[in-house]
Amino acid sequence: MFDLKVIQTVLTQLEEERGIPKEKVIEAIEAALATAYKKEYGKRGQIVRAEFNTETGEVDFTQVKIVVSPENVYLEEDEVPEYDDSVPEEDRKIRYNEEQHIFLNEAQIIKKGSELGEEVIFPLEVRDDYGRIAAQTAKQVIIQKIREAEKISVLEEYGEQESSIVSGTVERVERGTIFVDMGRAIGMLPYNEQIPRENFRQGERVRAFLVSVDETPKGVFLKLSRSHPLFLKELFVQEVPEINAGTVEIKAVAREAGARSKIAVYSHDDHVDPVGALVGQQGVRVQTVMSELHGEKIDIVEWSEDPEEFIEDSLSPAKIIEVVMNEEERSARVAVTEDQQSLAIGKGGQNARLSAKLTGWKIDIFQVDMDGNEVSREELDRQKEARFIPEEKATDSVDEILEEDEKTEEVEAPEEKNKEVEDDKVEEEKEVEDDKVEEEKEA
Repeated sequence: MFDLKVIQTVLTQLEEERGIPKEKVIEAIEAALATAYKKEYGKRGQIVRAEFNTETGEVDFTQVKIVVSPENVYLEEDEVPEYDDSVPEEDRKIRYNEEQHIFLNEAQIIKKGSELGEEVIFPLEVRDDYGRIAAQTAKQVIIQKIREAEKISVLEEYGEQESSIVSGTVERVERGTIFVDMGRAIGMLPYNEQIPRENFRQGERVRAFLVSVDETPKGVFLKLSRSHPLFLKELFVQEVPEINAGTVEIKAVAREAGARSKIAVYSHDDHVDPVGALVGQQGVRVQTVMSELHGEKIDIVEWSEDPEEFIEDSLSPAKIIEVVMNEEERSARVAVTEDQQSLAIGKGGQNARLSAKLTGWKIDIFQVDMDGNEVSREELDRQKEARFIPEEKATDSVDEILEEDEKTEEVEAPEEKNKEVEDDKVEEEKEVEDDKVEEEKEA
């Protein structure tokens, strides 16, 4: 009936190329044969099963009946009441069908010790000739079962890789979303999960963080991200052996993708410098990670159990004078000198913002003078205005500045006139000399 060599070849290829176990394919074949048998020779409501022997190629067909009692079924003459949601599912009655059910007393005659809910199996006549419709139905069942088995296999494979770095090839780009060919599934890298200003072309290799594995009617889709903070963490995990060994631990990550990131590390061994482990010899390790992120700047700080010390380190490279903690509001006021304030805050407040994310504390930075006293808002505004007005003109009014400019023009004007006079004299002397030369030539 079946060519066993062909079947064995197909089973091996599906297992190696698509990761579908042989048992799943055999189940699909048996389900297809049972469907075809029921379509061609079965009766309405009949439960048919097929058992395929891969060694002999023979198929055995059986009919299955469920053991029931008259108390939990509706007979043909009974009137079925309206559906009641309050009745538990296990206590609900079902419509009796002689092709699906068998009463308990009859089942015990055929099989001693039969109980309610058990299955009683009856052999069916073996058939090997099916009509065109039955064969087409069997084909569709096999395809459907194989797709389901492949989907389950893909979900299991990539489910194990979730929250790790995966790689693939750019298949296409649609409306900012990059579709990545991962081999057995398609990865989706949305626009908001990409690093700003980076571009990938079709066929280019891309690495990303696997956020989730989603099952859809069209197949399995993998949600990817390159802007996720854990992508940065996993890159260091791959580059730093001390992290895999458990000596160094990444405690926290704060990231603004494409611009700057901060990462807090801790060493469980006093002889290992956690910051140095991530930086690497001559900065090789951190440079490798920065290259993958297209030059994104990375600050590596040492994590501390003391929040005050941790906040101070997180604001590096700025030098901090004092940190005033408020445990109830989980906030901290950080004192810095005038020359360190802009460094502590960072461009657009980036350094302070990343420090707050990294530490989990609300951070307020204020300026102090040489005596350690907080500088008032009025003084800060005055300093800010002074930066935009030249020091020698800081006390002058606008009219005074304009008058000085006019005087400067008057002083410069006579010098320009004297220069014009001198130029005229030089031209007259040159003309006289030219005339003398002409007269000598004529003589």
